[in-house]
Amino acid sequence: MSFLALLLLIQQFTYWNKKRHLPGPAFVLPFLGNAISLVCNPSKFWEDQAAFARRVGISANYVIGKFIVFIRSSELSHLIFSNVRPDAFLLVGHPFGKKLFGEHNLIYMFGQDHKDLRRRIAPNFTLRALSTYLSLQQIIILEHLKRWEKMCASDKTPTSLRLLVRDMNLETSQTVIVGPYLPQHARDKFKSDYNLFNVGLMKLPIDLPGFAFRNARLAVERLVQTLAVCTRGSKIRMAEGREPSCLIDFWMQEQAKEVAAAQAAGRPPPLHSEDHEIAGHLFDFLFAAQDASTSSLLWSVTLLDSHPHVLTRVREEVSRIWSPESDKLITADQVREMKYTQAVAREVLRYRAPATLVPHIAVQDFPLTESYTIPKGTIVFPSVYESSFQGFSEPDRFDPERFSEERQEGQVYKRNFLVFGAGAHQCVGQRYALNHLVLFIALFATLLDFKRDRTDGCDDITYSPTITPKDGCKVFLSKRCSRYPNLSLE
Repeated sequence: MSFLALLLLIQQFTYWNKKRHLPGPAFVLPFLGNAISLVCNPSKFWEDQAAFARRVGISANYVIGKFIVFIRSSELSHLIFSNVRPDAFLLVGHPFGKKLFGEHNLIYMFGQDHKDLRRRIAPNFTLRALSTYLSLQQIIILEHLKRWEKMCASDKTPTSLRLLVRDMNLETSQTVIVGPYLPQHARDKFKSDYNLFNVGLMKLPIDLPGFAFRNARLAVERLVQTLAVCTRGSKIRMAEGREPSCLIDFWMQEQAKEVAAAQAAGRPPPLHSEDHEIAGHLFDFLFAAQDASTSSLLWSVTLLDSHPHVLTRVREEVSRIWSPESDKLITADQVREMKYTQAVAREVLRYRAPATLVPHIAVQDFPLTESYTIPKGTIVFPSVYESSFQGFSEPDRFDPERFSEERQEGQVYKRNFLVFGAGAHQCVGQRYALNHLVLFIALFATLLDFKRDRTDGCDDITYSPTITPKDGCKVFLSKRCSRYPNLSLE
């Protein structure tokens, strides 16, 4: 007993030594720390950390053998984002992300290797590529909206949109990223494995048979293997000189040129060109496009319902630019013309930043402020969510006008708008994500009438793993347009 008591005392003193003067809980449980409260009620856990950090911008805690630092201050968050390098911070995306995503994931890269890979990824997000994705996105969104409305018409009860939106986004991501290379039977298995991955993200990292974390890790391995097969198919098709139809095609089209040039010069193939490595990066895109987008789409419905004047303006703007009766796809130029809807989308992202935290690990001791040095091995959590409520005028108010050309708060307070990160690891697909949100808002508001089934606490924040409304966004839906548009790629 005395030996155990000594161990507990040593651990407590270690925590105090790392914490120093930072606000945070004075005492923590041995090894587990505050992991139980984090898993059982993540919303309250992070609210408490933000409350601790309100005065000085940072706070401390201890979770499963790891000392953690929570950063509320936007400027200190920028300091973390701008120092992702071998002797400062390593972006991890998830506290136990390396076990899930693998050692060679894009988010763990830095330096010239990271720059070279981002250069190769750039063709995936050109205006031409984004226009291709726009067509795919709205066709899939339309089919799902029709399905939801039909379901509500037959049921007459409120429908929770969370799982429906998640499934829509998964189909969209699959189609945009790997398109024709993923047949229907593979999509069904893909969906099952992705659900296992999602569940494991929110569980304790117990890598043993029968535990959700182990199931998630194995599911990621299967998902990456499936994407590697898709990559091989795209390489063959692009080598034949075919036109790109999805993201992997745009990537492999450029890579085919580099490989041909290397062969002609007698050089080895370019780095980052192996099927399995590319597949790992495709999984990164899928993960980034899936859960964050599901969060944003759900909050857009919730916020439009609670702000009818905003909904009216969106409908008026879209009707001036596009009509369902035209049977034409919304073009990239029309999306750019939807200035107010764009502002609504940005305000949704600011007001309810989907990925609230971006975990990093301190590779070395790092002097964060004049009075505090982050110890080596600390998991650091810059809070994107908290930054969004700093600087902006009346930040607790949902106000799309702040992103108007007249007020330009998006420019004035751009250092507080960290939804897509900052620095070298800023999200490469942010234009795609914003287009998806704008398209969904435009189509949902134009084609459907909707009303939230409001109950006490329905709009409280819950983590799943990105933030969503507590009730899953329950709504009544009905058809608003005289007829649905007939959209196709032809």
